[in-house]
Amino acid sequence: MPVVRVLEIVGESSESWADAVSNGVREVAARIPAISGVEVLNLTANVRNGEIVEYKANLKVAYLDEGS
Repeated sequence: MPVVRVLEIVGESSESWADAVSNGVREVAARIPAISGVEVLNLTANVRNGEIVEYKANLKVAYLDEGS
């Protein structure tokens, strides 16, 4: 029986929330190739002098654990 595991991560970008999500997924995919889905839990940002300087996305990334 296949086992699906879920990681909670934070993706970051200086460009956009969409890039933050993509960067987070890309980071996980570099280590775990069997990603089956992603859930965006929360979007936040760091602000400096009234401008967004860093976008952050809290994610749950699901992947197939082929070792189980």
